[in-house]
Amino acid sequence: MEAVENKINVMPRIGDMAPDFEAVTTKGSLKFSDYAKDKWVVLFSHPADFTPVCTTEMSGFAQRKAEFDALNTELIGLSIDSIHAHLAWVNNVRERTGVYFDFPIIADIDMKVSKLYGMLQPNESETAAVRAVFFIDPSKKIRLVMYYPLNVGRNMDEILRALEALQVSDAHGVAMPLNWKQGDKVIVPPPKNLKEMDDRLADDTCERTDFYLCKKDL
Repeated sequence: MEAVENKINVMPRIGDMAPDFEAVTTKGSLKFSDYAKDKWVVLFSHPADFTPVCTTEMSGFAQRKAEFDALNTELIGLSIDSIHAHLAWVNNVRERTGVYFDFPIIADIDMKVSKLYGMLQPNESETAAVRAVFFIDPSKKIRLVMYYPLNVGRNMDEILRALEALQVSDAHGVAMPLNWKQGDKVIVPPPKNLKEMDDRLADDTCERTDFYLCKKDL
């Protein structure tokens, strides 16, 4: 039990600073703390090169890279494969489908980064990283974490939606309701004292369900 708890405790959590690392990637050597200054990062792992679900996912990131660029976000992929396997896979997918994985993919053959980020889940696999996604802000703080099992692909619309929601929330000091997407109303933070509550009840500029639940357009 203690060994299991220790493994859980070292997994990065929301609000933690992203663990630093140096790694070989398909774009050359990368030191994370020096990478993507003043940008968001989406760091994601896949179980293995030359596998079907992973190919669809990596293609999805590549095909929508312009949307991540527009959100000031860099992509970093990872799997426990060699740099030679990565390069061969990138070239194979480009030749077969025309999709080019134009972002760094970490060759984590020693599992160093996978272990740092809790991407190895022993009850799922001890030799393949699960489908983890880390949203990391420009200060290198982890803001959101998603984990998927080996046999279920991620939803690219949700990854982009969540990234945009985090950025809009930061920019405007608001929260996002269920299924929020760009253009929808946002939630105004609830009052913290009686005066703020009375002010809220007298405010007719927002869509008010009650003093604790108010929405507004940005």
